[in-house]
Amino acid sequence: MIISDEELEIRELLDSDKNYLIKWLNDPLVLQYYDGRDNPHDTEMVNQNFYQQDDNVICCIIEFKKKAIGYIQFYPLSSQEKKEYGYNDLEGIYGTDQFIGEIEYWDKGIGTRLMKLMIEHLMYEKHSEKIVMDPQAWNQRAIACYKKCGFKKVKYLPKHEYHEWELRDCWLMEYSK
Repeated sequence: MIISDEELEIRELLDSDKNYLIKWLNDPLVLQYYDGRDNPHDTEMVNQNFYQQDDNVICCIIEFKKKAIGYIQFYPLSSQEKKEYGYNDLEGIYGTDQFIGEIEYWDKGIGTRLMKLMIEHLMYEKHSEKIVMDPQAWNQRAIACYKKCGFKKVKYLPKHEYHEWELRDCWLMEYSK
């Protein structure tokens, strides 16, 4: 286990979690927000994208009341990402990506709880100076969740992420101590 509260737990990804990822990443409602409906994942893609990550990327499953409901990963930003986002040589900057794969758990405040747990872990356990993410600009639900947790929009990223057959604009959002 990485971190938890009374009902929510973030734990490292296990090989036995593969079927959750395949299920979630074949649901068009989930893919609309994460990776695109044009990009359903089979076993090979899940292996490549989640089990053959860089050693610096910590891949995790989100559990709510002991049920796997989603995925989160966190990582120190690479020098290339720091340069792209304008952080240059700053140290202690982590990125995070996440989704709730069980749609019946959407709009219940779990995303906000998840991000607050991740902030606590990265700020106080990993001694991060900043946490960043880059949600697509049209994803108002995610942006509202991150704002509730103290993230601020700091940089508009035009045509930043390929999603559903086109390059989409994103916001660089940042949480600082």
